[in-house]
Amino acid sequence: MTEIDDYIAAAPEATRERLTAVREVLLRCIPNGTEAFRYGMPAVMIDARHGLHYAHWKQHLALYPIYRGDETFEATVGPFRAKTDSVHFSHAQPLPLDVIELIATALAVRD
Repeated sequence: MTEIDDYIAAAPEATRERLTAVREVLLRCIPNGTEAFRYGMPAVMIDARHGLHYAHWKQHLALYPIYRGDETFEATVGPFRAKTDSVHFSHAQPLPLDVIELIATALAVRD
């Protein structure tokens, strides 16, 4: 078992499903990505510097860092932005896998 497997296994049951879905999307959309456990959270890295980290919190699941994009990107991602370069997906709402795919694909293409 990896640190990421342990992190997901320790999450509440409903959150485990969401974390697993995010993990699968990131690995699919970042084809050369490698999994890492950094800053106390799972990540899919493109290289030593760039990647997407994901974490669960009591009220939401978050992705970090999410850099600003063009108008089309921001129209989709903007409603989920938090104060920092992150997005938050409330546990009370369905997980928008299409938005997560857009974010991951944009990062993969960027690098």
